Amino acid sequence: MLLDEHMPCPGSTSLHGPRFARHDAGASTFLVAWRGNLPVGSCEVLWEGCDAPEVRAVHENCPEIQGLGNWPGTLRAQSVGTALIQAAEGRVRDRRCSCVGLGVERNNPRTADLYKRLGYTASTPYLDCGVYRDGTGVFHRVADACTFMVKYL
Repeated sequence: MLLDEHMPCPGSTSLHGPRFARHDAGASTFLVAWRGNLPVGSCEVLWEGCDAPEVRAVHENCPEIQGLGNWPGTLRAQSVGTALIQAAEGRVRDRRCSCVGLGVERNNPRTADLYKRLGYTASTPYLDCGVYRDGTGVFHRVADACTFMVKYL
């Protein structure tokens, strides 16, 4: 798959396939940024919102932008992430949703600052729990301390 070749995911399991499957099923919108004929970034809008119970209790009907990334790293600070967020917000507005949210790890102030500049405000602390498989096939459970940030549209 072209995305896996040019935008590798951490570990040995691709995240692009499941994201596209959710998109195809209507559960999300998977967006890809292109530079020429090469993919350089992506994100996904989850229409059901964040899975974390702490966030759902406060923002029950708030779609979540997740999986924002750009490749290669040399493209950071060149507006790829901003363009993806703005495209995602446009899709959320098209569905007449009143807000959109996203999570940021608490130890990532640079990304939190970007989200603040784009109009997001910190709302709810939560743990982003997941599992990934490393290059040797070993599965790892992770729990990242995050803050859910919200923008009212």
